[in-house]
Amino acid sequence: MGVFALGLNHTTAPLDLRGRLAFAPDQLSPVLKALRERLQGTAPEAALVSTCNRTELYVAAEAAAAAQELARPAMDFLAGHAGVAPGQLQHHTYLREGREAARHAFRVASGLDSMVLGEPQILGQMKQAVREADAAGTLGTTLHQMFQRSFSVAKEVRTETEIGAHSVSMAAASVRLASQLFEDLRKIKVLFVGAGEMIELVATHFAAREPRAMAVANRTLERGQALAARYGAQALRLADLPDRLQEFDAVISCTASSLPIIGLGAVERALKARRRRPMFMVDLAVPRDIEPEVARLQDVYLYTVDDLSTVVQTAGEKRHAAVERAEAIVDAGVRSFAHWLDQRASVPLIQALNRQADDWRSLELARARKLLAKGEDVDAVLEALSRSLTQKMLHGTMAELHSADGPQREQLAATVSRLFLRGGGRHPSGDGR
Repeated sequence: MGVFALGLNHTTAPLDLRGRLAFAPDQLSPVLKALRERLQGTAPEAALVSTCNRTELYVAAEAAAAAQELARPAMDFLAGHAGVAPGQLQHHTYLREGREAARHAFRVASGLDSMVLGEPQILGQMKQAVREADAAGTLGTTLHQMFQRSFSVAKEVRTETEIGAHSVSMAAASVRLASQLFEDLRKIKVLFVGAGEMIELVATHFAAREPRAMAVANRTLERGQALAARYGAQALRLADLPDRLQEFDAVISCTASSLPIIGLGAVERALKARRRRPMFMVDLAVPRDIEPEVARLQDVYLYTVDDLSTVVQTAGEKRHAAVERAEAIVDAGVRSFAHWLDQRASVPLIQALNRQADDWRSLELARARKLLAKGEDVDAVLEALSRSLTQKMLHGTMAELHSADGPQREQLAATVSRLFLRGGGRHPSGDGR
C-alpha cells in the first residue's frame, strides 16, 4: 500500500490562500467524490481534513508507485478548486509519503502541528473528516487504520504528557489582546458573530471577565438564541448587524460564510457613530468574515488567526519536555502502523500460498480415496499421501537451493533454515549457522 498526505497550513500558506481551500463539513463528501472522478477510475482511498489553519488531503492506493502517480492530479484538482495555478499552489504545499504521511497525521491529531500547541479541537475535526470520507465511500481499510491509530496516539499523548497544560487557545488569546486595549473588560460590550464551537469557546472566556453586555448574532436566530441564553447575552439577527455594530466595543467573528459578512462601509459607519471610540475586532474565520481593508481604519484593532500566532506560541515554549515525550509516543505509533502496512503487503502472497496448499491437499486426498476404494492398504495409502505432499511443498525450495550459488545460496540457505528447521535443526553446512 502507498499513502500520501498533500496539504497546506498556517506555516506554509497565507490566510487568503487557506481561505480559498477551506471546506465546510457538508462540502467534504461532494469534493471527495469529485476528486475520485478526477482521478479517472483509479478509485483510491481519500479523506479531506479542513480547518481554519489547514487543508490536507490523505490518499491511499494499492501500490506505492500508484500513490505517487496520484499526487500530481490531486494537486491539480486542489489548484482548480482554489482558482490558482498548480505551480503557485505547490509553492505553499507539502507532500508527505509513506511513514511520514502517518507521522504527520499522528502529529496533527495530537496537536503537535497546530498553531496552538496541544489544542484539542483538531482531534474532533479529524474525526468528522473521517465520518465524511466514510459517507462519501472513499474511506478504505488503510486510511481507516491510519486515522484510528492517530486517534489512539492523540489520546495517549494527552493522557501521558502535559502537552495541553498552560495552553493558550485562540479564545484565551482574544481575551488577552482585548485586555491590552481596554483597561477594564467589565466596562465593554462584546458581540459574537456566529454560534459554532469556536465562538462558544470565546464567549466562555469573555463571560469569565464579566463584560457589561454581550450579544450573539447568527444567521439562524434560534441557534443564536440558544447560545446567548447560556451566557445571559442578547440574540441578534445577522441581517441587523450593520445597524447594531456601533453599539459594541469588541467584535469576535467566526462563521462558515464563504464571503465577508462585515464590510468596510459598515465599520466606517459604526466608527462615525461611536465618535472614533476604538473597536477591537477578531476574525477567526477562514475564509475571512471581516474585509481585510478594515485593518487600515484608524481606531480599529483587527486581528486574524495568523495575527494570534505570536500570542499563542509564547506559552508553547514552556512545554518542550512534554513535546519530546509526545514525539516519542508518535514515533511508536508510526512504527506500529508501518508494521501493519508491511503485514498487509504480504496478504496477497499468504492468500496465494494457502490456495496452492489447498490445491495440493485436494489433489492428494482425491488420489488417496481412489486407492482406498480399490482396496489398497490404508497405511500404504497414508504413507504415499504424506510423502507426496511433502515433496510438493519442498520441491520449489529444493530447486532454488540447487540452482543458487555463492552468496545467494548462503542467504537462501539461512532463510530456508529459519523457515523449515525451527525444531532445533542445524544449518545445511553442519555448523549450526
